[in-house]
Amino acid sequence: MECGSTTKPSKSFSNISEIVSRFARVCRFRSVGVFSSENPGHNRHDNCPSAGDAVMGEDCSDATEEAERDAEKIHPQPVEGFSGIGECVSGNAEILKLFHTVSDLKLAYIQLQQAHIPYDPEKIKAANELVVAEVEALCKIKRSFKEKKHLGKSKLGSSHSQFIRVKEKLLEQLKSQATAKDSEIISLRRQLEDLDLQNEELTYKVERRCLEGGKVVVFNKPSFQDAFNAASKAIHDFAKPLICFLRVSGWDLDLAANSIEEDAVAYSKRSHKKYAFEAYIARRMFHGISIQSSNFGYGAGFDDPVGALMENPNSGFAEFCRSKYLLVVHPKMEASFFGNLDHRMLVTMGKHPRTPFYEAFVKMANCVWILLGIATSFKPKPEIFGVNRGSEFSEVYMSCVEEGEKEATGGFDEGQTKLKVEFMVMPGFRIGDTLIKSRVYLSKMRS
Repeated sequence: MECGSTTKPSKSFSNISEIVSRFARVCRFRSVGVFSSENPGHNRHDNCPSAGDAVMGEDCSDATEEAERDAEKIHPQPVEGFSGIGECVSGNAEILKLFHTVSDLKLAYIQLQQAHIPYDPEKIKAANELVVAEVEALCKIKRSFKEKKHLGKSKLGSSHSQFIRVKEKLLEQLKSQATAKDSEIISLRRQLEDLDLQNEELTYKVERRCLEGGKVVVFNKPSFQDAFNAASKAIHDFAKPLICFLRVSGWDLDLAANSIEEDAVAYSKRSHKKYAFEAYIARRMFHGISIQSSNFGYGAGFDDPVGALMENPNSGFAEFCRSKYLLVVHPKMEASFFGNLDHRMLVTMGKHPRTPFYEAFVKMANCVWILLGIATSFKPKPEIFGVNRGSEFSEVYMSCVEEGEKEATGGFDEGQTKLKVEFMVMPGFRIGDTLIKSRVYLSKMRS
């Protein structure tokens, strides 16, 4: 009984091991693709391993022997479309190597299972080492694949880096060209400014020669208007130091501004009293001027009128400055400014002191002198006209000295508001049918 029971399992285990071995060999042949397409009957034998232990015996054995004979005749062929490309051939070889390794791993695992039936420690150890070796081979294939993939990315990154370097070099060239163009633009602008300055100097020389030679210049309203605006600004600029000297000397500016006009002026702002001092200066600068009978020339230098006075103290411009300074700066004003009348004494003697105050006056006088010189060169001769206080404002003959005329006229409806002239700041000019508007200070009155 005991012998019989021990003999039977041994035979059964031997049959099972043989079946498993044959099944593993069939699996290996299927993995590497050794079955030929010329034997369609092989599909029939693929199902042998799953049919059951009782039916598998002889049929699976025959299928295995037939597969071994076919394996000697079948050889893997490269794909036609990629046979000429080295990378694809290399890829196919790697895939075949992978399949072989997987098949060997399967076979090694089957051998490991066989070593357990019957249990044999030596075979188990050998089979285990074989499985580990095949797994390491798979890991090696995996690492090789990753390295090649990383190498491909590196090559792609290298090509991109080279492309970026080329573009960066091109960008630097474009920046260099742009910098050169900017420098060229700056240079051309400077040349243009120099040419404009030379044109102004040539224009000045031509006008001066025309005046000195008694030639008539065709009237040019824009140039005359520019000279008029320059003279108005010069008077405004000289009024600033004059007011400062009055304030520092202890003068009552409100009383001084009110004394310029006989009746009180309705100022919209206290700061507008500066226009009264500008009007005071303009009246004395244009007092007694007759363009019809006078010949104003460019006796003063364009850049340094004070230097021109020093070079030619007896010129017409020097006489103009002498007479106008005595009119504009009252003896009481000068005494309060400087504590003496030295300026007045020197000017009366035909000399011109080089003090900041007198130089500011000469610059203002030079602009007025230039305006009168241009006016005398026209034909017909211009006429100076003034505006009386209390006159109704007319946009044809007058312009408001305030920067915002809307502010000056705001707060009243047009039908209920009339604007009157409080005083004239700058006289106007009439040249034929052309008018250069006078500058006036306005007040608002209800009708």
